[in-house]
Amino acid sequence: MAVVFISPKKRQRTFFVVITLGFLILLASISLGVFLSKPKEVSSVVVFNKSKINIDMSIFDSEKFKNLKAVPEMLSQYNYKAVSKNGKVENGFISAISEADATKALNGLGLSVNSLQKSEIGRENPFSPYYQVVAAPVVITTPVSTTATTTTTTSSATSTTTTNTSTPSGGSGTLSTTTTTP
Repeated sequence: MAVVFISPKKRQRTFFVVITLGFLILLASISLGVFLSKPKEVSSVVVFNKSKINIDMSIFDSEKFKNLKAVPEMLSQYNYKAVSKNGKVENGFISAISEADATKALNGLGLSVNSLQKSEIGRENPFSPYYQVVAAPVVITTPVSTTATTTTTTSSATSTTTTNTSTPSGGSGTLSTTTTTP
């Protein structure tokens, strides 16, 4: 009687070949069953769903729609440099609907505009907090019709003025100036 030894590597290889062949036979039988089966019949009735949105266009003819008021234009902020009647150079910012309204408001305050530029929207540092305490003088202003009210805070050679103005065209704005005396 002879004893036959099968090496472990050969056993391992035989085991993997048998497992792989079994998996491939299983995969082939499933794919043949799925792909070669007869498809189910589809009903020939085409179904369209009716839209659930109804738009009532008669609202445009209603009195409520006709009596709506237009939204006022947004104010833009402008940086300016101007010369006052005294000959002092003033710079600051003004809020107005347009550049023409800003110029009219500055001329109405007796300033001769040297330069007027629209301010950029946003902050220089987007990572700075929105609400932070800043030590600044308190300036109180009141709204005015066609005249200008001025509140002035003065420190050594610089004075800051904030004014609420109203233009003849119905626009209004806020004016802040800084005057530097030589």
